[in-house]
Amino acid sequence: MRHILLLKSDKVSNMFMWRFFPTFLMATATLLIGQPAWATWPLSVDGQPLPTLAPMLKKATPAVVNISTKTKIEIAENPLMRDPFFRHFFEIPNLPRQRETSSLGSGVIVDARNGYIITNNHVIDKAVQIQVTLSDSRQLSAKLIGTDPESDIAVIKVEPKNLTELPVSDSSQLQVGDFVVAIGNPFGLGQTVTSGIVSALGRSGLGIEGYEDFIQTDASINPGNSGGALVNLRGELIGINTAILAPNGGNVGIGFAIPSNMVMNIKNTLVEHGSVKRGQLGITLQDLNPELAQAFGLEQNQGAVIASVQPKSPADKAGLEPGDIVLAINERHIKSSQEVRNLIGLLPIGEEVKLEILRHGETQTVKAEIGTPKIVQEDGQKIHPKLAGLWLGNSSPNDPVEGVKIEKIHTGSYAFQVGLRPGDIIVGVNRQPVASLDDMKHAASGGRELLLNLQRGDSAFSIMMR
Repeated sequence: MRHILLLKSDKVSNMFMWRFFPTFLMATATLLIGQPAWATWPLSVDGQPLPTLAPMLKKATPAVVNISTKTKIEIAENPLMRDPFFRHFFEIPNLPRQRETSSLGSGVIVDARNGYIITNNHVIDKAVQIQVTLSDSRQLSAKLIGTDPESDIAVIKVEPKNLTELPVSDSSQLQVGDFVVAIGNPFGLGQTVTSGIVSALGRSGLGIEGYEDFIQTDASINPGNSGGALVNLRGELIGINTAILAPNGGNVGIGFAIPSNMVMNIKNTLVEHGSVKRGQLGITLQDLNPELAQAFGLEQNQGAVIASVQPKSPADKAGLEPGDIVLAINERHIKSSQEVRNLIGLLPIGEEVKLEILRHGETQTVKAEIGTPKIVQEDGQKIHPKLAGLWLGNSSPNDPVEGVKIEKIHTGSYAFQVGLRPGDIIVGVNRQPVASLDDMKHAASGGRELLLNLQRGDSAFSIMMR
């Protein structure tokens, strides 16, 4: 779990119960209309039953599992340390270049017949061994079916014997204020349940994942809860717990879960193909801010402005033009360019998408087909010796800036040691702007040193490679 530390509180459940007692009582009464008796609610005060989630949890918790992994991490070292002559001359002993680490997380059984379990990608990332512990204490070995790092979803598989799956709810029906329950394995303590409400919907632009459309909740989510279930009061899966916001190093009641609709779409793709291949429209975007809105003569200041359109792209074929303002995609209102990137990136290649745009003060509807991105990768060493261990590619229209993207990086490379990471976008080399691999080849030629200007999420910085 990212951005998280332990919050010590032994009275949260009592505070929650008394604070929300009247509402829980009304919700319980509603759920029990038509029931023949109060036999399943033995506790009472003055003849009135106390609200409890126990019956629902008895059905839901067997479908939530604990996941433990073992991972081998390559130890970064100076390239000279790999030179046998250097090691012999200085009598440096051979040491292991890898170390083994372990981690804990959670998962949700969504297909008992086939043994499919959904978890977060960061729970099983680079794992060489995955072990699943069920609520009845059975321990099963799991194999990886597929991962999607951009959405932080992974699917693993265990032997499908006497498993319980969690029914899945339509997350598009969620409303702010709905009661929710988080189930997981925080801090390796064992299965734990926390409760709260839906605080907000459609959260994006947080920089946690590449594609974000989070459910925000105040149900406590802690380390080890990653990959666990967020369920409604019917015990149906509405989200996969992923992260919390912890500016002061503790749980402040702002947790995030990936909506079940998004999870199941990605799960089906991973089971079928093992990976997610995202398409593109062929446009670059920027937010419609008050300054741009004034320049366009608009009263509204929410939306995404198309800055450029790639020739012969799906957007070009559909008739989209620079200066068009995207107001909605598939009838979902757009507030920022990040939302456009999320929505387009979650649609399969070949699917038709409907865009509502504003052009010259008039609203129009345009239909386009999601296309296959053209990916060209280059070995960094062919561009400059100091870029050995890098695989570089042109940024896509869905990236936040235009430049050269680091697709892969060897953790033992000099580039990794100086701070370069996968996903970084190089926007300048030796004080020259670069928008493509060709630009970078030209800017990097003829010099021993490289000054790189990079974009990582919302942050811009520079690195000198000497």
